[in-house]
Amino acid sequence: MKDFVAESVFENIIEVSALTKSVPNGAEPLVILHEIGFAVRPGESLAIVGASGSGKSTLLALLAGLDTPTAGQVHIAGEDLHALDEDGRAALRGRLAGFVFQSFQLMPHLNALENVMLPLELAGRKDAEAVARETLKRVGLGERLKHYPKHLSGGEQQRVAVARAFAPRPKILFADEPTGNLDTVTGATIIELLFELNRELGTTLVLVTHDDKIASRCGRFIRLAMGRIEADSARPELVL
Repeated sequence: MKDFVAESVFENIIEVSALTKSVPNGAEPLVILHEIGFAVRPGESLAIVGASGSGKSTLLALLAGLDTPTAGQVHIAGEDLHALDEDGRAALRGRLAGFVFQSFQLMPHLNALENVMLPLELAGRKDAEAVARETLKRVGLGERLKHYPKHLSGGEQQRVAVARAFAPRPKILFADEPTGNLDTVTGATIIELLFELNRELGTTLVLVTHDDKIASRCGRFIRLAMGRIEADSARPELVL
């Protein structure tokens, strides 16, 4: 799987143009994002940063097709994401994307192995169990396969979430504040794991974070302010 980026026919795996999101707010709509535009190359690591309320999580949700824009377009691997219906967007996500959230979002009635197997089974993979076992071993949970989320620490739950996201070998990984519910040491371990897998598998990483130190690990960052792009830099260490 290391070579899939080189084999991609797309110069940009994500293309965003004039992306706008507003919600009703009395007489005047509240504009959360205003005409956002940028592109992401295959294999790139991109941090989306900004103050609380700047529109970071809304932008990530639009990129992933979890929300719909008021105007503008998002193309994923050449496909107009918001020209698809909800089922079409879900199918595209299942084929191309993985997710890591702040709140882990594991299925509480499934053990670690079953949680990681789930997206593989939904994709019809016959080797779901073998791949899930190997991926959990890769994130240091080879001895915790049968444990349910309630019996795992926060850091262990996030490791399961990372394994679940990477097991199908997605072309894009979306991560929304993946260390937000973790202590500093555990959070650093999770971030290291994300970047390690990003390098090994060539997965495009789009990471929302409030932490400039984490953002500086990415090859590029976009800073939002009041729903607009304030900065877009390939060398975050110069301005963070």
